[in-house]
Order: sequence, then structure tokens, then C-alpha cells
Amino acid sequence: MVKALAVAFKKAVELGAVEKAIVFTESRRTQNYLLRVLADSPFKDGIVLFNGSNTDDRSKAIYAAWQQKHAGTDRVSGSKTADMRSALVDYFREEGRIMIATEAGAEGINLQFCSLVVNYDLPWNPQRIEQRIGRCHRYGQKHDVVVVNFLNLKNAADERVYQLLSEKFKLFEGVFGASDEVLGAIESGVDFEKRINDIYQRCRKHEEIKVAFDQLQLELSLEINETMTQTRRKLLENFDDEVREKLKVNDETSKAFLNRYERLLMRLTRHELGGHAEFPDDSSFRLNACPFPGDIPLGLYELPRRSGEAHLYRLAHPLAEAIVAQAKNRELAPAEVRFSYKEHEGIISTLEDWREQSGWLTVSLFSVESLDQQEDYLFLAATTDTGAVLDEETAARMLSLPGKVFGPLDRKPPDDQLNALVEKRKAETQRNISERNAKFFEAEADKLEGWAEDLKLGLEREIKDFDRQIREARRAATIALTLEEKLAGQKQIKALESQRNDRRRSLFEAQDKVDQQREELIFIIEGKLQQRSSLQELFALRWRLT
Repeated sequence: MVKALAVAFKKAVELGAVEKAIVFTESRRTQNYLLRVLADSPFKDGIVLFNGSNTDDRSKAIYAAWQQKHAGTDRVSGSKTADMRSALVDYFREEGRIMIATEAGAEGINLQFCSLVVNYDLPWNPQRIEQRIGRCHRYGQKHDVVVVNFLNLKNAADERVYQLLSEKFKLFEGVFGASDEVLGAIESGVDFEKRINDIYQRCRKHEEIKVAFDQLQLELSLEINETMTQTRRKLLENFDDEVREKLKVNDETSKAFLNRYERLLMRLTRHELGGHAEFPDDSSFRLNACPFPGDIPLGLYELPRRSGEAHLYRLAHPLAEAIVAQAKNRELAPAEVRFSYKEHEGIISTLEDWREQSGWLTVSLFSVESLDQQEDYLFLAATTDTGAVLDEETAARMLSLPGKVFGPLDRKPPDDQLNALVEKRKAETQRNISERNAKFFEAEADKLEGWAEDLKLGLEREIKDFDRQIREARRAATIALTLEEKLAGQKQIKALESQRNDRRRSLFEAQDKVDQQREELIFIIEGKLQQRSSLQELFALRWRLT
């Protein structure tokens, strides 16, 4: 590890980057091992750990210092988990040199100030590798990201896994290049991971491993090539030249692009703040007066990933929460909304056939609760006056158009057809949740059985090894010539028998632990089955598209 970091940091310096590295590993035990290794190396200063709990003294000290530094500001969200993540990332950015992270660091954090990724444990799931590298290879990164992968060259299966990830999936040739197309062609990273695990479980000899991986590579080649060919053919057949040219978005335009949720948040903010704020562009605003109670500061607000010189505006910010709460609590009587396709900048082909038509639209909130988890779904149901049905995507697109409100209306929408659409969507959602929970149960059960089998085989192998050592020790004691040698032999036999008995007890305890975990898994699934659901109509409107 020390040698690899020295070489990688040298490469990063050649590219003009700072000496910062994110090291990924799959377990807390390996994370602690790497910390001990680096603590006795030239890289001992500036190490920060990142995992699911961060209960170590180092993380606690960083968190306490961060809280004191940002006390009374909107950087503190009030959620210990979110603030701990922010504290560790800030420390890594400002003072740290090496972050050692478990899989918890592969999602939800932005490390564009770091350009060195080390995969100490290389996952079999290619999408998880993409997520890891994507922590650094994102908007704001000024250098090429260097990726270092640790590989056991004595393990033929490990070599073939890396070969597939590197050559077939092209993971390390450009994270947002060819690999995106390839990963979109395979069914799922989890499916690929299960197939690799199956090879590890079944194959023991070098020839068996080679045959199994050759077959997997052949299947993947056919699957990837066929899907990519079909996608390109559809693109050429269904899009005209102008659209294909516009798909080639240049780099600067893509960097300035606001994602869908940011645009929706800014639109809602513009509407709810009214004359209390000025909006110089689509990604920032200046709050001159606050219409909400509480300690919400005035001044410039901007979305994440912008200049960094203003209040960071996001859904978790108190101002955004107040705006969303105000909008959600507003009573909306039925009204007519005339949407103008002509005023929309761009083309929405799904709406072309519905121009100069009118009808009714409802939006409903479907909530599902199980254990301590709640899921919310929005159902859009829309029909024309002639009884034709608009799909949900088309209805959502129509709501994004500029429009004028006329009303309120003194009549309500016809219920039968709209209610039938909502009930159909509700049934589909419940079925999807049930199927997802079934897949979750299957995956967890497979993991549990695999772990139990590995543990059992390992302990049985150790017990057999102790049996062999005991037999050899007895033979040696039998042929010993002196009393001292015989006594020493008997002591060795007793010690070996004691260790063998410990392993037998460990085997029984492990089996009990497996049974306990299986019961906990069944309890979780039973809790997911005990669902409470509610359906609430948020608003209804009569629409007209011109």
C-alpha cells in the first residue's frame, strides 16, 4: 500500500493535482488494518476514516471541531449523520491527505478536489466501481482521475474478474465514456456479481475457472454488442439530423446544466417567495425579506456546485423546507389551467398529438409505511373530454409548460375513469414493492447461506487439520524413547485436543448465529409485509393545451 501510494502520488503531481487519495475497502476490519499500516509510514499524517458509523476517536474529534467552527450557521443541518459526513469531507478537503472509506463512501459525497482513487478491495459489481470513481470524477474536477487497483496475481479467478472489468466493461478507460454504454447494456451489476460468485463457489481448479470465465465473457460480449447495436440503430432511424447533433452536448453546457429536481426547486422558490427575493438567473437568488418565522438569514443563495460564496441552497435548508411546507399545505380548489405549448422553449413530441384538446387531470399522493420506512408516490391521471387517456409521463410533461390559471371552477372532474386510472397505478405500485421485497429477501438469504457455508467449511477444515496433528502427535509419543519425550508428547496432544474442542464449539455457536440471523431476516420481511397505505388527492384541474 505504501509503495502504491508513493507511485500514485508521483503520477498525480505530474498531472498537476494535489496529493490526496481516497482508498476504498469492503470491510471495517480491512479499514483498520490499512490505518495501522499507514500509521507507521511517511503518509501517517492527515488520515481520515469514512464508514457507516464513524464512532472512532479520530472521527469524533473532527466532528466536534467542525460543529464548533460552523455553530449558528446553515452548514449545520441538525442531522448527526449528514453533519458527520460533511465534517469528514471538509477535513479531507482542507487538511487531510488520505481518506480510507468503506462502501459508505461510494455514494452521496463529492470529492472533486481529490483525483486519486485506490481500490484496495475491487468489487465484482462494475456499477459499484463506477460509483467509487464517480466520487472524484465529477463536475469541478480539474485533473484526470488516477485509479489504482490492487489485484491478487496468484488467484486465477481474481485475474479474470479484473480482465472482464477492464477490457470488456472498459471501466478504467474513461468513467463517463464507453463504460456508460456498456453498463447500460448489461442487466444489472448485482446479476453480474452473482454470476461471478457462482464461479467462485463452483470452480476450484485452474481449468474449471478458465472455462467458466470464457463462457461468461462470451455471453457478455453477445449481450453488450447486441444491445449497443440496437440502441444506435434506433437512434439513427428515429431521430433526424438536427436532434442527433443536439445530443452532442459540449462540455461547458453540460457543466452548467441543472438537474430536474434543482429546476423544480428553483421554480417553486420563485413562485412562493414572490416579491421577497430577486432571481438574477436559474441557479441563484437574493433573499431581501423572509416571509417565514425562524432564523433564516438574508442574502445570496445558490444551488450546490456553484461558486461556493453564498448560502448553499438545497432541499434540507430551512428556507427550502419552509417553502415546500407552505406549498404542500395550501388548499387547491379545482381550476382550469390553459397550458401554452407555443411558449415552451423546445420540443416535447409526446404532447404534439394533444394540442388543441382539453380534459381533466388529478394528482394523488400514495404513501406506504412498513416498519420504520415510508415511501411516497405521486400518481398523475389525465383524460381528454373524448375519454382518451394520457400516460403519466405525458401528463407530467404538460405540467411543466407555461400556463395561466382560470378559476376556481364550480364543478368537479368526472370520477369514474380518473379513479380507475389511479387504482390501476396503485395496484401496480404495490405489486412492484412486493416484487422488490421478494428480491431483497432472496438476495439476503443467498448471502446468509453463502456466509454460513463458508464458515462451516472453514471450521470443519480446521477441525480435520487438528485431527491430523493429533494423530501425528500420538504416533510420535508412542515411538518416543524417554519418559520426558512421552510426557511432552502427551502435553502437545492435550493442547491440540483443547484447540480442536474450541473449534467444535465455534462451529455450534456459528450455526446458532446463522439461525438467529435467519430469524431476524424473517422478522424484517414480515414487517415489510405489514404495510399501511393511504391515498390522498392533492389537486384536480381542467386542462387545455394550446
